[in-house]
Amino acid sequence: MRLFAAVPLPEPARSEVARLLGQLRESPLPVRWVHDEGIHLTLKFFGEVVPERLEVIEEAVRFAATDTGALALQLAGLGAFPSLARPKVLWLGLESPPGLELLQDRLERGGEAIGFPPEGAPFRPHVTLGRVREGQRCPPRALAEFGEAYERLPFVATEVVLFESVLTTKGPRYQARLTIELAA
Repeated sequence: MRLFAAVPLPEPARSEVARLLGQLRESPLPVRWVHDEGIHLTLKFFGEVVPERLEVIEEAVRFAATDTGALALQLAGLGAFPSLARPKVLWLGLESPPGLELLQDRLERGGEAIGFPPEGAPFRPHVTLGRVREGQRCPPRALAEFGEAYERLPFVATEVVLFESVLTTKGPRYQARLTIELAA
């Protein structure tokens, strides 16, 4: 099973991202856009794991979320990895409090303690919008015209979810394995 820890976006932020995705899907960009059901902020990707590891991963996620409290976030600017000049992954950034970085760091350290290597790149809070299709090139600054196509809504994240990513012919389907409320 493929597992990752994430923060689902609550309404109305989720609908605003879905509205932006609707506009992006109408563009000629050579991108596989995320399905609306896949809108979330990934904190830690555990990858392919055997079912026997599920319990220890759940415990690490529980420990990381302890005393975190709800997180005030806001939709921010559009970006790309590795860069806007050579986009491979297109994303919508999130403004976040230090508590989100602490939660993500706890997940990284907890994951490392149970055998999952750290990401290696600095944490950059974002919602993935799409990935450039294999063998295709996306024009530099492809997202520039969409910078005003959405409202930069504030929202409060109140839970962390350990998701299982089930790969299907229509793309990944996410199934919650564990949900933890973020309360002080």
